[in-house]
Amino acid sequence: MTNDSASATSSTWTGTVPVDDTALAVTDTGGTGIPVVYLNGQFATQGYWRRVVDELGTGFRHITYDERARGRRSGTSADYSFAAALRDVDAVLAARGVERAIVVGWSYGAFVASHWASRNPDRALGAVLVDGAYPYDWIDEAMERRIRTMFRRMRWLTVPLRLTGITPRMSADQQADSNIELGWISRESELGPVLDRITVPTQYVVASGRSLGSKGDEQEVIRTSLGGVTARNPHITIGAKVASNHGAILKKDFRAIAESVREVATLAAETP
Repeated sequence: MTNDSASATSSTWTGTVPVDDTALAVTDTGGTGIPVVYLNGQFATQGYWRRVVDELGTGFRHITYDERARGRRSGTSADYSFAAALRDVDAVLAARGVERAIVVGWSYGAFVASHWASRNPDRALGAVLVDGAYPYDWIDEAMERRIRTMFRRMRWLTVPLRLTGITPRMSADQQADSNIELGWISRESELGPVLDRITVPTQYVVASGRSLGSKGDEQEVIRTSLGGVTARNPHITIGAKVASNHGAILKKDFRAIAESVREVATLAAETP
């Protein structure tokens, strides 16, 4: 682990954390507050959480990081699987000396957060799932072809932006593979049992309207699967349904996300 930046007047640490064949760019604000680790959208970066972090303030210890090949400083890898994303959570927390934390995930990160909370009931203080981790069977062979076509068509735009950190340093096929894998993980038979096993306070913050690649009311239909989730598991509730769409929720409804983090932290403190 390298320490690239540390100020005498601030406990914030920035550096890289090695994991497997790569290293991840990490920011840790430090302090004595409850640790919160933020898990990004599939091809997003830690900077997306800035408004949420600022809204919550110094009462929490905020840990953000860029996943493999995301941003400008995290390294590339031979493994962009969902299993690797789960290993990365453990690697970052171990490197920063954090045993227990609230996990907050948006989109792809919500799936990672739900799996991590389900598998680590003694380490997860709680979870906030931001417009993701909906158990719904939306993937099939036709959708796989649609996803591959979409990413290949986007190459002309995404490749030139890789050096800026706006788009991942992954090929179109690697991005498509990741998205398709997520589709199979999303199936009710796969994700439903994961959510049913969560035993820590968990809140969803639900967006409205479409997401990238969706058509018509596809995304709203997928979101209706939450009814069964909350009916089966009393630990899981809906913190808010907001007006923003999937892509804008961290920017426009950061206060609702922060409020769910506060509520989950309160419930965690009340749990024996």
